Amino acid sequence: MTSRRAARLLAGALVGALLLAGCSDGGRDFVPGPGRADIDVDSAELREAKQAAGIDDCVPGTGEPVEDGLPEVALPCFGGGPEVDLSSLRGPLVVNLWAQWCGPCRRELPIYEQLHQRHGDRVGVLGIDYEDPQPGKAMEELTESGATYPQLADPDGELFAADPFRVVGLPIVALVAEDGTVAYVKYQEVEELSDLTDLVEEHLGIRL
Repeated sequence: MTSRRAARLLAGALVGALLLAGCSDGGRDFVPGPGRADIDVDSAELREAKQAAGIDDCVPGTGEPVEDGLPEVALPCFGGGPEVDLSSLRGPLVVNLWAQWCGPCRRELPIYEQLHQRHGDRVGVLGIDYEDPQPGKAMEELTESGATYPQLADPDGELFAADPFRVVGLPIVALVAEDGTVAYVKYQEVEELSDLTDLVEEHLGIRL
């Protein structure tokens, strides 16, 4: 094992401990960390469930990487669809990192859907299912919550140490401005729609 690989695994273990401390369900034994075994986020079953749930397809961006923007990380579309390089995306956009093993994340899903339904014509919403070992359960959560906004997946923890996320816990919300720069990113739970609309108005300058 290379020293770089060992350092990455150690960092993953430390991040995993922090994640469990900040966001866990007592009966779950999954410890998040980068570099886990392959997880299929584009199976026939997931494709069928995504279509039945009416989840929007992913749309790749057209921009070039910018300083203080989203990282140059290409993620698969959850449940099938085009791969998306995060650095190509432009705002106004609200990005939510979540996972089905995270209770606060599950509670938030309907709130992000409210933003998508009420203000999707003015600000985009994008979910990223982060380090989720059970994509089938994640799709079930999306279906039960009624979430229809696009979903990417990061099964290997590509974002765990990537600026601006630096994942130390879930859920995470990030706001992307029109020029592609990240105007706000924080590890926090939103409890009602006004939490999100206030953030959008303050950091993206959009009246909702």
